[in-house]
Amino acid sequence: MTHTMTGRKVSALLLIVGVLSVGAARLCAERGESPARPGASDELVARTFNSGFELAHDTYNGMGAASDGRIYYVLSSESHETGAQMYRYDPATDGIRHVGDLTEACGEKGLRTIVQGKSHVNFVEHKGRLYFATHVGYYSIIDGMEKIGVPPQGYQPYPGGHFLAYDMQSGSFEELAMAPRGEGILTMGMDTRRERIYGLTWPSGHFLRYDMADDGLADLGPVSRQGENGKGQQYRTLCRSIVVDPRDGSAYFTTGDGDIMRYVYDSDSIELVDGEDMRKDYFGLYDPTSPGHMGYNWRQTVWCESSEAIYGVHGNSGYLFRFDPKTPRVEVLERLTSLPSQRSGMYDQFSYGYLGFALGPTGRTLYYLTGGPVYVDGKRVRGKSTTAMGESKGIENLHLITYDIAAGRYRDHGPIFFGSGQRPAYVNSIAVGRDRTVYTLSRITQNGRTRTDLVAITGSFQKTER
Repeated sequence: MTHTMTGRKVSALLLIVGVLSVGAARLCAERGESPARPGASDELVARTFNSGFELAHDTYNGMGAASDGRIYYVLSSESHETGAQMYRYDPATDGIRHVGDLTEACGEKGLRTIVQGKSHVNFVEHKGRLYFATHVGYYSIIDGMEKIGVPPQGYQPYPGGHFLAYDMQSGSFEELAMAPRGEGILTMGMDTRRERIYGLTWPSGHFLRYDMADDGLADLGPVSRQGENGKGQQYRTLCRSIVVDPRDGSAYFTTGDGDIMRYVYDSDSIELVDGEDMRKDYFGLYDPTSPGHMGYNWRQTVWCESSEAIYGVHGNSGYLFRFDPKTPRVEVLERLTSLPSQRSGMYDQFSYGYLGFALGPTGRTLYYLTGGPVYVDGKRVRGKSTTAMGESKGIENLHLITYDIAAGRYRDHGPIFFGSGQRPAYVNSIAVGRDRTVYTLSRITQNGRTRTDLVAITGSFQKTER
């Protein structure tokens, strides 16, 4: 099925900009700030799309900008019988095409098992194919926490997440391997040079290694106590980002205790990085046995070829850091949160922090989608103080941040609003197109119904960012 989006006329675009200008001025007045902020760009325009999937729910990662110029994304589902759907957006034609049903791609259509409800990882492109993984989207709330859903009558339990490959030319999927013990695949990294895929399962946190050369899947065991399946001293929030150093094939991830772990390619084993960790005073103090936060885990990371280093963001504090694996050394650079968040001292409103962190097409600019406080009558609107789940604790304004790695230059490009005046919500995805358009997935409310769908963000940052 194909859904084509008609291009906006200039008058419509100007109307949106006008609405945004009024909204920005109103918010600045409520904060008692000047609309002109040091380091901020002109107005941002957020265009929403309708992919045609009404069940679409919050998506985490699940995006990628491919070499064919298209934006690929997955819309998640909470249903036990209708799974996640994959789409592609083509900026050249301004059209959206439905690519496939992930349950069907895994060979599970009609089996009456709990469906593949998510992809919780970003796409990795290699030799014309996009590699990714699937995850469960149907949950049961037990003791205030999300657990793999108890199947309704007539359905079998969730069979487990899969590593998948999608051929961009033929439009076909290939199922590569399935996670053991009926667990989803929460986190994925890929070594394209050595053709190995790595993953962390949910909720127990087992480290998986899939070797494309021999089609072999290995389970290297649990890496963080009992993960999010544990209780008390055995509970640990699991890392959401595995990053590969292409020089030697090492794959790095963290634990809630702040340890940096390394998968060693030559020995096919996991070891503790000795002499460095993520337990930094700037990041805050955390009880890793307590749910509802990422602890000392990094939230999202990228490999920067020009710097030969890993850049990442700590979820709850929003601090940007640089990790040199060879030294090894973690260098805290600066707080990457919005200017209003810095001034108010606000922590991230999304309890785990934000996944919308990516390296742009030139390889030198980082893009980050983060929150900012909302003020009404000069007073900040506050949400709940604690939660045991990954969720938003209150409303916030979404800001676009860029960071020029070579120049060390931070820029807050201001808050983002839809043409209707609505605020984007539950934003934990990002992809940056060739023209530096920033794409994300957000909750969108239309005609009284809320779904998650594609959003394109444009502005003067496209010309100023390198």
